[in-house]
Amino acid sequence: MTQAVTYERETKSVAFQGKIIVLESLTPVLPPKEKAQRKKEIERCLYEVFRKYGDRFLIIRNIVVRGC
Repeated sequence: MTQAVTYERETKSVAFQGKIIVLESLTPVLPPKEKAQRKKEIERCLYEVFRKYGDRFLIIRNIVVRGC
């Protein structure tokens, strides 16, 4: 049996090229244990990406910092 997921809604209106655009962000409301589990999984995946491409990110970051 799966539990229904509820979402927290955040709405913001912004002007873009003379028009009003409504941005809506939905964030799942999770129990603390599941939220921690998802956060850990995201961190693990990000670690894998930075481990694989980290040298490229460092080069890009150094260029941007020097350009400031």
